[in-house]
Amino acid sequence: MAGKERAEAKDRVKVSVRTLVEFIMRSGDLESGSGRMDADAMQAGSRLHRKIQKSMGSEYTAEVPLSVELPLADGEEAFLLVVEGRADGVIRNQDGSFVIDEIKCSYRDVMQMQKAEQVHLAQARCYAYMLGLKEGKLTGGPNAGDDCVVSELSETEVPDEKVTEVALGQPTTFGIRLTYCNIETENIKYFNETLSAEELTVWFDNLIKEYAKWAVWERRWKKLRNSSAKELQFPFPYREGQRDFTAGVYRSILREKKLFAMAPTGVGKTISTVFPSVKAVGEGLTEKLFYLTAKTIVRTVAEETFSLLADRGLMFKTVTITAKEKICVLEKPECNPFTCPRAKGHFDRVNDALFDMLTNEKNISRELIEAYAEKHAVCPFEFCLDLTLWADAVICDYNYVFDPTVALKRFFAGEGKNNYVFLIDEAHNLPERAREMYSATLWKEEFLNVKRLLGKQMPKLTKRLEACNKELLRLKRECDSFTEHTEFGPLAMCLTRLMTECEEYLKDDKRPGNERDAVLNLYFEARHFLAMYDFADTDYRFYTSYGEDGSFYARVQCMQPARALAEQLKKGKSAVFFSATLLPVRYYMEELGGTEEDYAIYVPSPFAKEKRLVMVGCDVNFRYANRGRRMYEKAAVYILKFTEAKQGNYFVFFSSYRMLQDVAAVLEERLEVLQPELLPEWGEGAGTELPETGRPQAEEETPENTGGIFLHRQKTNMTEEEREEFLQQFAEETEGTHIGLCVLGGIFGEGIDLKGERLIGAVIVGTGLPLVCEERELFRRYYDEQEESGRDGFSCAYLYPGMNKVQQAAGRVIRTTEDTGAILLLDDRFAGNQYASLFPKEWYPYETVTAANVSERLRAFWEEKKSSGM
Repeated sequence: MAGKERAEAKDRVKVSVRTLVEFIMRSGDLESGSGRMDADAMQAGSRLHRKIQKSMGSEYTAEVPLSVELPLADGEEAFLLVVEGRADGVIRNQDGSFVIDEIKCSYRDVMQMQKAEQVHLAQARCYAYMLGLKEGKLTGGPNAGDDCVVSELSETEVPDEKVTEVALGQPTTFGIRLTYCNIETENIKYFNETLSAEELTVWFDNLIKEYAKWAVWERRWKKLRNSSAKELQFPFPYREGQRDFTAGVYRSILREKKLFAMAPTGVGKTISTVFPSVKAVGEGLTEKLFYLTAKTIVRTVAEETFSLLADRGLMFKTVTITAKEKICVLEKPECNPFTCPRAKGHFDRVNDALFDMLTNEKNISRELIEAYAEKHAVCPFEFCLDLTLWADAVICDYNYVFDPTVALKRFFAGEGKNNYVFLIDEAHNLPERAREMYSATLWKEEFLNVKRLLGKQMPKLTKRLEACNKELLRLKRECDSFTEHTEFGPLAMCLTRLMTECEEYLKDDKRPGNERDAVLNLYFEARHFLAMYDFADTDYRFYTSYGEDGSFYARVQCMQPARALAEQLKKGKSAVFFSATLLPVRYYMEELGGTEEDYAIYVPSPFAKEKRLVMVGCDVNFRYANRGRRMYEKAAVYILKFTEAKQGNYFVFFSSYRMLQDVAAVLEERLEVLQPELLPEWGEGAGTELPETGRPQAEEETPENTGGIFLHRQKTNMTEEEREEFLQQFAEETEGTHIGLCVLGGIFGEGIDLKGERLIGAVIVGTGLPLVCEERELFRRYYDEQEESGRDGFSCAYLYPGMNKVQQAAGRVIRTTEDTGAILLLDDRFAGNQYASLFPKEWYPYETVTAANVSERLRAFWEEKKSSGM
């Protein structure tokens, strides 16, 4: 097929210049922290980058977008490889020639550099080639002559004859300049290169030859993927509101909007977002899905959903990013060639591992990732990250997209818009998570620890550590307990100087492991602090304070993450935020970077209201000032009366561990009066029926509750095994009544799925409001100052976070359309409009009860369900 005919082919495979050169030209060892250091330097150097561009003369053009379409062939079928990027600068010479300027800002001592980095040089060469073609300084070329033909994925054929000619009357050389600048000193060092047209073209042709087999594989796979996605049918009968939900997701992607969906439990949130997104991929509306979660258990649900669709014929490569600590082959991750044999030469082998797996496996699982990583002796974590480049969907934690320190730079390093869709599950968690991502803390003691560890062996680095400690000591002397600041300028200057010495120290891989780790960790913390301080605007506050152990710290606090999140979301095409507890939706839209043009929907619950009983205990109040033995006695009475009406499994949620322990002590006293020998240690066993002093004995008045009462308490810092053991106590078929004592907002407060008889009731003790403290009051004042938005400081700082935890905890009850359950909200504030207005629709109508009538109401409810066969 002639080149011209092939150039008209509609099929396109796109790759950025940066991805192309970094992927093809990488080699050598894997070293800990190098990628993160590069990302941090790039983020911190963005302002200096722009400063350098602005300092150039009129002959300099900054941020020049460039692209080239290269005809390739897969057998007899034509397609185009589109290479695109943005040159940092183009310098125009008087003779009509040009020089490509590639700017790199770093903390390294650039004056000591002997040569440019090959990857940086390769980027500039690509831009020179692309601009030469665009301006006619190169004629012919891959998009006007014969094509690269790939008939088999293992072989690539390139025409023997030269495909580039020099245009008559045009310069025959192309200039390249690498500009390296130190972020601290702003010292600049240049590296220049001049290439002939033939040299430039031969180099570029070889680069494309290396990449051609990957482009052909990508095209073949996408044809299979898109065809299967178009034929895919929704795997279940639609529930009430579910069809509208899926249609809303598809329309949001089509119109490139954000969608905020309040979708109660049972709607099928995961399939309702994944299915229309997959269909959008098949229709060419998007190329890659990012399914973002806050918890491992939610990632498992997403994996199962994609697997379900695969069983119905979908061809879709899905990669779940597993934390490095969980997938590393070493007990403690140490990514350097001296301690890990897989790090030695990792980049020399990893592309072969990728091609092997992509061409031989339809689906991708953690087990397969580990197997192929072992086969090719590469790091399984880095191998997993590389697979995301070729995946159709990436399931990962929020931080891989939003956290400035660990976001996947292969997707989000640039500022341009990409053809991605973000599916953000449990989106109510993102505001607090994002605030933490875009905040930073420096602990004074850390600088002293590193200084002591280094001793006198690194005088320059020690001097910089002393300067930082001295400035923190000055701030400490000004701080009694909590002090706000308008700026941290002197501290930032000290940290910037420290960065250069840290980078010089870290160049030596043979440093003692404990010393190097300590310097590296401090480097990352200081680097992040500087980056967030530089990013800060009116949505930030600066303060100093003390930890619980008296340690002093300085903090850059993000008050509202909307701007930061919006900047990341602009790098994709559309975003869908969904949760069962996204109320009030306007608050979450503002916190998560939504605009007036974006969409919001409330999906109706598919559950029958008569299967749920929601009650508010209106004769108790658990404000902090009221807490004490008397209130805990009332809570214990309510809990025991709530559970006496029907034998089964219950959760009780408390606002804090302290309250849990205090109420638990009262419960323990009451339960051990009759048979203390049956009450073992907390978390492992049972009590007995409550004596007459607590409530009527079970065999006299509550015949359905004939077994004992078993108490299980959530512990702090539970391991995964301990969590699983805890949940196993709440079985479908159980003897006696099991009561789980848990913390609101904790590991059992959301993300667990106890269906049927595994959980039939929940008690929420207190409103879950955060404790009043200096930082929380800082938030209240901040929101009160947002007069133009009409936001209420108390609601934003206390009420909304507390009520969200309450809704999540109550949502553990009734997980399927077959479930029946009761919810008791213990605090009279729940009955007031300020709180009740935040109840989800399916909680209405709710009932108010007292300790005197709660048992009667529950017995009537359960008897009614029994008689009706529910």
